[in-house]
Parts: sequence; C-alpha cells; structure tokens
Amino acid sequence: MRTQSVNSYPEDEQAQIEWSRNASPAERFAVVEELSRAAIEAARDSIRRDYPHAREEEIGLIFVEIHYGKKLADGVRADLERRKSK
Repeated sequence: MRTQSVNSYPEDEQAQIEWSRNASPAERFAVVEELSRAAIEAARDSIRRDYPHAREEEIGLIFVEIHYGKKLADGVRADLERRKSK
C-alpha cells in the first residue's frame, strides 16, 4: 500500500485511518484541540525566543499581529490600554 504521507510507514498510516474511522466525534475533536494547542504554544515559544525581554502580554500581541494582522493587534493593544487607564 502506498501511503498518503512521505514520512509514514503504511502500517502506521493504516492504524491512524482506522482510529479516525472508529473514534467518536469527541475523541477526534480532542485530538484536533490538542494539536491546535501545541501549534499555538510552539508559535508563542518562537516569539519568546525572538523577543526574550518581552512580557507575556506583548508576546500575545505579537502573536495576534502575526496570525491575525496588525489592525486587529493594534485594536487589542488600544483596548488593553483603555482598560488599564480605568
């Protein structure tokens, strides 16, 4: 059997396919949620390495800018400043 992935053994890929066919929607969602969480954390870790002196709030704002755009990040930044001044 030829695999869909260039870096998977056929037996491993077949096991993954079988699992996905038999898993409940909740189980599949849990896997997707964990993969998403891991990807977000990897992105944030990369930002921390690039900006070693940045506070966590700034790390979050940089993340938003990279993934959602400068306009949204600027809006979030302005909202955070408004909340701090209250």
